[in-house]
Amino acid sequence: MEFSATIFLDHLAQTSPFPFLIPIEKAEGVYLFAPDGKKYIDMISGIGVSNIGHRHPHVVQAIKNQLDKHLHVMVYGEYIQSPSNLLAKKLSDALPAQLSCSYFVNSGTEANEAALKLAKRITGRTEIISCKKSYHGNTHGSMSVSGNEIKKRAFRPLLPHVKFIEFNREDELNQITDRTACVIMETVQGDAGVRVPSKRYLQAVRRRCDETGTQLILDEIQCGMGRTGSLFAFEQFGIVPDILTIGKAFGGGLPIAAFISSREKMKLLTHDPMLGHITTFGGNPVCCASALATLEVIQNEKLLDHVEVKGKQIESLLQHKKIKEIRRIGLMFAIDFDTEERVNRIVNYCKENGVIGYWFLSHPYSFRIAPPLTISESEIHEACSVILKAIENS
Repeated sequence: MEFSATIFLDHLAQTSPFPFLIPIEKAEGVYLFAPDGKKYIDMISGIGVSNIGHRHPHVVQAIKNQLDKHLHVMVYGEYIQSPSNLLAKKLSDALPAQLSCSYFVNSGTEANEAALKLAKRITGRTEIISCKKSYHGNTHGSMSVSGNEIKKRAFRPLLPHVKFIEFNREDELNQITDRTACVIMETVQGDAGVRVPSKRYLQAVRRRCDETGTQLILDEIQCGMGRTGSLFAFEQFGIVPDILTIGKAFGGGLPIAAFISSREKMKLLTHDPMLGHITTFGGNPVCCASALATLEVIQNEKLLDHVEVKGKQIESLLQHKKIKEIRRIGLMFAIDFDTEERVNRIVNYCKENGVIGYWFLSHPYSFRIAPPLTISESEIHEACSVILKAIENS
């Protein structure tokens, strides 16, 4: 009963007709373990969550230490608590001065919802510009600014006054005007199949937002926390957003996200009206302790120093005539093939042979890879050997 597929399918709401259906009893490092002992190399990090691997001992110890003190004691923003204080200071020290104030929430989609609210409050405007093929979450507001119409059409009407432009196209930036409250975009588009913009493009976006008084929201929920080789992806493009959103890997395996801006802008959520954004469980002390420990692991173990080397190693190993294109930044990969069916065969072969790869929601011709930053050279070789056999047999 504990790992019953029948209970899973009948009593847990499903997200698709085709769940992976692997029973997982434990996880450690880059490995997942089934009850029968079969192990899998997690080459997708739980979809961008386990950037420092599963159950990193420093994170586990931080969670245990906080469990011995207290769990939830009050809704967000009322009590002074050590884990949230230390985490907020750690983020402030790691970010530019204009991103000094964090609001901790429960998930990436809530972070984006709140960022949109903040931008409207700052500007007094209602128009929002997002990018085609973007993904910002699945609640009504974040879905409204996501670019996949197939995923949205059953849930309309959504937010009004949302416009979409092509990502990485400078000639469309004139659509940002003095009516625009914010531009929200992923620094690197993830679900679209790892689309990396040019430095010139993002700098042009920044200039246009400055010219029109528009808030620039950068969504780094998937591409942040070291995934691209810098702690935050925007550091590689010579710009700073007005509002930054982070999540997924931020919590080291526990649910936490944040939207981050200046103290001056964040104070606008405290009046006219009061409680401009509220959350019961945001800033949960155990989740904050885990997030703080995760940042400490990334920095203290100098994981960023090795991301590009490991990314290049994987790219060099995964060379095959059936591959149409590899797009990569750091340890974030999209590998294109000719058909969706081939990608399905590759994913399933890998699963059967102990390697977890995956699809992209909005780009089914691509095979997704985003392993933990802690993956070793031998684990890279082991996983890539299976992936190459999967490609060959596809």
